Amino acid sequence: MPQPEDNLDVEVEIRDDTTAVLSVGGELDIETATLLHHHLANQFLHGRRHLVMDLSRLEFMDSSGLNVLIRAARDARQARGDLHLVAPTEAVRRILEITGLSMTTPLHADVDEALSAAGRAG
Repeated sequence: MPQPEDNLDVEVEIRDDTTAVLSVGGELDIETATLLHHHLANQFLHGRRHLVMDLSRLEFMDSSGLNVLIRAARDARQARGDLHLVAPTEAVRRILEITGLSMTTPLHADVDEALSAAGRAG
């Protein structure tokens, strides 16, 4: 029987003491949302409050995944940081637009653009 982790791939790249880039691929749903939440919580725990999430490989996201992103954006703001979303697939972008998350959380074409917008390029 496949494990939820088999459906979601999360790679974390630490940029500096306060910035991390998370590349997310696969399916973000009720079975995998907790895994992504744990990755995000770990970044906040270690003082990284500027998070860039590359969604270019994320094929599917349901409301559970959306809730993880909403919580991450809120947690980042509370830590005086920010969350930036990068290159969401068309299906994921549609969910972000329909729910209004794209209005409160910046969407970017690529990671470098997101890092620049976060004031953390380089």
